[in-house]
Amino acid sequence: MNIPDIPNYHALAMLLITALALYFFRREDIPLQTSSLAVISLLGLVFTVFPFHIDGEHLEPSSLFYGFGHEALITVCALMIIGHALVRTGALEPIGRNLAKLWKISPILSLLITLLVAGTLSAFVNNTPIVVLFLPILISVSIRTKTDSSPMLLPMGLATLVGGMTTTIGTSTNLLVVSVASDMGIPRFSMFHFAYPALIAASVAVVYLWLIAPKLLPKRKPTLPDTSPRLFSAYLNINDDSLTVGKTVAEIRKLTENQMSIDFIQRSPDYRNVMPLPDTVIKPGDRLKVKDYPNRLKEFETVLHATLYSGQHKLDAEHPLLEDKQTLAEIVVIQASGLHGKTLKEVNFKQNFGVSVLALHRGGIAMDIGRKSIGNVTIQTGDVLLVQGDDKQVAVLKAARGLLIIDGAADLPQSKKAPLALGILIAVILVAALGILPIAISSICGVLILLATDCISWDDASSALSSQVILIVAASLALGAAMMKTGGALYIAQLFVALAFDLPPAGILSALMLLLAILTNIVSNNAAAVIGTPIAASVANQLNLPVEPFILAVLFGANLSYATPMAYKTNLLVMNAGGYKFSDFMRVGIPLIILMWVTLSFLLSWMYL
Repeated sequence: MNIPDIPNYHALAMLLITALALYFFRREDIPLQTSSLAVISLLGLVFTVFPFHIDGEHLEPSSLFYGFGHEALITVCALMIIGHALVRTGALEPIGRNLAKLWKISPILSLLITLLVAGTLSAFVNNTPIVVLFLPILISVSIRTKTDSSPMLLPMGLATLVGGMTTTIGTSTNLLVVSVASDMGIPRFSMFHFAYPALIAASVAVVYLWLIAPKLLPKRKPTLPDTSPRLFSAYLNINDDSLTVGKTVAEIRKLTENQMSIDFIQRSPDYRNVMPLPDTVIKPGDRLKVKDYPNRLKEFETVLHATLYSGQHKLDAEHPLLEDKQTLAEIVVIQASGLHGKTLKEVNFKQNFGVSVLALHRGGIAMDIGRKSIGNVTIQTGDVLLVQGDDKQVAVLKAARGLLIIDGAADLPQSKKAPLALGILIAVILVAALGILPIAISSICGVLILLATDCISWDDASSALSSQVILIVAASLALGAAMMKTGGALYIAQLFVALAFDLPPAGILSALMLLLAILTNIVSNNAAAVIGTPIAASVANQLNLPVEPFILAVLFGANLSYATPMAYKTNLLVMNAGGYKFSDFMRVGIPLIILMWVTLSFLLSWMYL
């Protein structure tokens, strides 16, 4: 085993920055956007303060920003907008409606067809809108048939990941690997260039997800059952001896540590409604209309020396708190909602929709808010909100853009623009597949047509974009370019070959894929793919073997995001909707990774080596 010589200082710095980047990318307490921006900033500083001029190679610091205009990023953003247009116009609604009917006839056959349809759609559309489409359908089926939803949701979510692996536009990971390989001088892959091995492996995966995975999953209860705490409306009657007499609304709210929210004040003798302005003075006989949890209402009664009323009656066993025909709904926060990175107070959620948020679930468990208001918690994509409101308010919420209702009662939207939006997607794919236009150009033209024909608005287009995706792609491209230019990628490749020197070429190929599969379940799959691509090319050159199978090993390995909920954003959506635990993903995902790894390793070795 020949250990390679230590590389230059710039290459060592890139290896250190890469290690730091992978560490910060997996930190949940630091936004991925912040970590990505930090990587770009650090790279710029390093190559500005310490210019790189070695053996005729030069890296201009400004070139590190090319990722923001890279064709891979442009294509990813354009396809995200087109996918969002399908959801907004309801272009996929007929598929959902017919599948829902089929579930009533044959659940086993329906699961297979659901997996095939979800996987096929994900080969051409970002899998997030596909999961958004299928979650309410499957949850509604489980409610109507009184069956467990666990065997349906997770297999469906993983099927979209498997399907997305089969074309160059199926996932952002595929687009990045293909684009980075093209930048390195490797002939560009066509849309279906690697479809043959991918489809064979996908077929094996679908059989596993259909027949085996449901049996591995224990029965799970919904994350937000109907027994969750609810808000109750009540009146606090201000007695003559109450501490609040003569105080302002602002002052009495301080007595409750600003926890009490007053809807309005009923003032005697005619009990007219008075707005609870901060400087409104409380008088004896006033009745404060409040809404909160029962224990808090009792606490307010004690602190303010008031008397709690339910309607016109004093609160007692015969006159308990009433919910006033309030209904519950569960909302999954998706990227298009515009809530990610903001608090509910910042977006005026209660004022805009007229509903109250009772609970917040993240990562499959309820967050312990304590005495902190839910309205002050920063919302993340994948969070589930339990909201309460009357039927009309919940109906408005269901019609809102970017909010996924998973109570099984939401009607799927459809508009007259649906056929046009679907036709535009098909045209974008056909034009690129036939080689008439590159996918970056055809997808941008597709977005333009969607906007020109009013299928979507600019607000829809902007809400479909993800700052996380944009910055992680730009940072990954910058890091990959720096690794390649400085020789950092070559050093890792030499080290990898030295450690695996006893293995045959097929074994080294398989080991590289397994390394990427492990990495993609820990850190961002885009980062793993972009960093792994130049390493794969260097490994192939070291072994004097064709580059293509090693590039595909990175592409396939980086797509095996099955074993952890944080490995891919749709995993989190499925986890929260189905009430799954971390262990459920490992129980189903690890066997699927091994199955796909073995299948793809054999296929790549057989077809290319």
